[in-house]
Amino acid sequence: MADLPIVTERRPFGKTGLEVSPLGFGGAPIGFLETERERVAGVLNLLLDHGVNLIDTAAMYRGSEALIGDTIGDRRDDFVLVSKCGHKIDGVDFEAWTPELITASINRSLEQLKTEVIDVMLLHSCDIDTLKKGEALDALLKAKRAGKIRFAGYSGDNEAAAYAAGLDGVSVIQTSINICDQRNIDAVLPETRDHDLGVMVKRPIANAAWKKLDDQPGMYKNYASEYTKRFAEMGLNPKKLGFEGAKDWPEIALRFTLSTPGVHTAIIGTTNPDNALANIRAAAKGQLPVEAYAAIRGAFNKADPDGKWTGQT
Repeated sequence: MADLPIVTERRPFGKTGLEVSPLGFGGAPIGFLETERERVAGVLNLLLDHGVNLIDTAAMYRGSEALIGDTIGDRRDDFVLVSKCGHKIDGVDFEAWTPELITASINRSLEQLKTEVIDVMLLHSCDIDTLKKGEALDALLKAKRAGKIRFAGYSGDNEAAAYAAGLDGVSVIQTSINICDQRNIDAVLPETRDHDLGVMVKRPIANAAWKKLDDQPGMYKNYASEYTKRFAEMGLNPKKLGFEGAKDWPEIALRFTLSTPGVHTAIIGTTNPDNALANIRAAAKGQLPVEAYAAIRGAFNKADPDGKWTGQT
């Protein structure tokens, strides 16, 4: 591990004043895949030791918040902590997206994550009508005034994410951008730039769309099915992008996402230390060559000229 680079790059996280590493950790798999504590501790500490400083999770990721709090809660000063709320969760009887549910969910997250404040709390992909009602965002901003969270935001895609980006009080947007999911580059990022928002990208490697669907974990099959179809129709060839072959797709995909103007950090969920190391190495290589990035953008637009391939929420 001596040759493993330290992720030293920090990107200003919009108007928050925070600075984040381009590579972040997404906490869905460690919860949904019921990962053992020792494995979680190994992956998370490895990432922190090598300069990754953003950890993302959510109240609905079964067990994820508690695992993060239990394994790296004592390193709280080493990372920017992001969580999400709004869905029904075990042990909380209030209805989804109500102020009561959001308040109770934030309180539970603080306890499970073993922290006095969460840096960013996002509404977890509610629809645009819920956003327009305003109660859910108001509950986040109330928690901010109470000192429970530092910044409020929204996780989602397409019209809802673009709308959320223009709301007063929103500081961060999490949205889907990858080689097979590029619509938000044009639909959402102009709004986030206009309002100087922090931008987190989910699914940055397109759920490994180059793999066979049978090789995908069950929790990812719905997303992977659509991405696999798109990937095939795009007809991309790694050698024409300047790479050796199919083994380079994870690197190509991650670097494509991180090369997109307006993206500050991309979160990858893994329970495998070897994959975590590979992601660190890929992120350290920086942006894709301009020609390769343009070719991937062109392949997406050519395969979907009518704009039917919207962001996967």
